[in-house]
Amino acid sequence: MIEEYLEELKTELAKAGADPALIQDAVYDAEEYLRNEMAASAGEDAEAAFNEIVKSYGTPEEVAGSYLEAELTVVQAMRAPASPRGRSLLGRFFGVLADPQTYGGFFYMLLSLATGIAYFTIAVTGVSLSVSMSILIIGIPVMLLFLGIIRSVSFIEGRLVEGLLGVRMPRRPRVVASQGRIIERIKWWLSDRRTWTTLLYMVIQLPLGIAYFTGIVTALSICFSVIAAPFIQIVFNTPIAFSDRYGYMIEPWAMPFVVLLGALAIVVLMHAVRIIGRLHGAYAKLMLVGDIEEKESR
Repeated sequence: MIEEYLEELKTELAKAGADPALIQDAVYDAEEYLRNEMAASAGEDAEAAFNEIVKSYGTPEEVAGSYLEAELTVVQAMRAPASPRGRSLLGRFFGVLADPQTYGGFFYMLLSLATGIAYFTIAVTGVSLSVSMSILIIGIPVMLLFLGIIRSVSFIEGRLVEGLLGVRMPRRPRVVASQGRIIERIKWWLSDRRTWTTLLYMVIQLPLGIAYFTGIVTALSICFSVIAAPFIQIVFNTPIAFSDRYGYMIEPWAMPFVVLLGALAIVVLMHAVRIIGRLHGAYAKLMLVGDIEEKESR
């Protein structure tokens, strides 16, 4: 009964074009509530108890409508007000500096090196231990622990992606098969596509983190070096560029243009950061959330 209810809820949300992350949240909340209420009604007629619970909680159509309405309200409340200058080309170009999502992407790119190292270490260590101990009885709890960590990483990374990149991600963990023997639950975990896409994401995050961190630090260093070059030349009265044995000085008339060039380069960099943030957010959602039409066997 619960499984049928959840499938109907998922279908109603999918038909309405709900975000995959919202569907995961709604299914998690519904299953948790229904199972807790059914457990509290133990000893009663199961079908009658379930019908009473659905009357108080709502039909799949009613619950789907409530979630969609609440999601729309949250999205509208969090939407940044449109800037009057945003309609002009110049306003759109410099408006990136006032966009909070730009700075979220900036901090995500800096943080990605640390998360990439952590994810890669967890993935490699977990796979190595699980494979090497698979022939021993202790291999089963080690594998279960590793699979649980993978799902925890998926949830934590999702919160980082939503908080910093502004992409809607699940706010509830994935529902885990709650019935059946331990072997059946392991099979369910192993057959879930998102287990393997999350593991792949953890491995790929290291080279991506290195690229993001190196790129942002190098680009910022170049931009600030260009801005600082005229001031360094004025203070120390020394050339700021050398070729073989010759040094090159910036002409006094060109100094404001050099500073302006460095400032404009920072704006262009922020545009690149925002674009990369959007692309990474879409990639993370594809790998960590998955297909809303996917059937889940419990």
